[in-house]
Amino acid sequence: MSVAMAGTQSTQRPKTSGTWRNIRRNWSLYLFISPFYILFFVFGLFPIIFSLVLSFESWDGLDTPRFIGLKNFALLMTDSQFWQSVGNTFIIWVESTIPMLFLALIIAFLLNSAFVKLREFWRFTFFLPNITSVVAEAVLFGAVFAPKFGLLNWVIERFGSPPVDWLDNNFWLQVAIAIMIIWRWTGYNAIIYLAGLQAIPEELYEAARIDGASLTQSFFRITIPLMRPIILFTVIMSTIGGMQIFTEPFVLTGGSGGPGQGGMTMVLYLYNQAFGSHLFGYSSAIGWVLFLIILVFSLFNSILVRRLGTA
Repeated sequence: MSVAMAGTQSTQRPKTSGTWRNIRRNWSLYLFISPFYILFFVFGLFPIIFSLVLSFESWDGLDTPRFIGLKNFALLMTDSQFWQSVGNTFIIWVESTIPMLFLALIIAFLLNSAFVKLREFWRFTFFLPNITSVVAEAVLFGAVFAPKFGLLNWVIERFGSPPVDWLDNNFWLQVAIAIMIIWRWTGYNAIIYLAGLQAIPEELYEAARIDGASLTQSFFRITIPLMRPIILFTVIMSTIGGMQIFTEPFVLTGGSGGPGQGGMTMVLYLYNQAFGSHLFGYSSAIGWVLFLIILVFSLFNSILVRRLGTA
């Protein structure tokens, strides 16, 4: 038996030494790829682990962190402002995601059609809002939603209706935030849908036209079923992005969430707790609860889209 063990050790030893020999031989290659892993650890893995540990502690950013167990999570369950931010985020997500993805699919379908001229120009035009800077977006929509001299209120008054107080009313503030999201991300999703549409064989549409199918019938009988995986991808990504809405409410309300807190989303509330109230442990707990909410919503959307597709 000792002979067998010695034989096993002798067969294992060259493998280990061979591994180290391979590392020493290719050390320059490992050196070249090491910056990625170093940056990933410093700016990716370490903050995740640190925030998880911090969610069980009380820390103001200056004093020594103090372990408090699950008190941050217990406080979170009874925090009415947090649950209001959850409701606000969900409402804005519904108001923005459904029309945004529907418009993106229609735009992609039109851009993929042969009768649309200057398609390259329109692709660039629809994608342009996605690469617009936050400063430009703030100036633009500040002028659009201004209470007295805003563009939208000017149009509304031309039709004889009273102006809308976009920023002081919770409902209209959430609509304004949804409009900003639709404006920014519709073109991005349209480009993704367009890539999927261009992968659909043209012979299917030609056969449908020969059979007398209309444009609408081709859209719902050919395009939608074949685009199901891409639609599922955009729904999941829109859910992840929608639950992390920050820029739009921050731009419109200056970080306050508005007079009635209608624009206070989960990430904006997390930001205010961390950098406004200096409750870094509590904000870390909010971040992990937000992660669980996003995970549940993404799984729910995935199951829902798959079942609707097979129905």
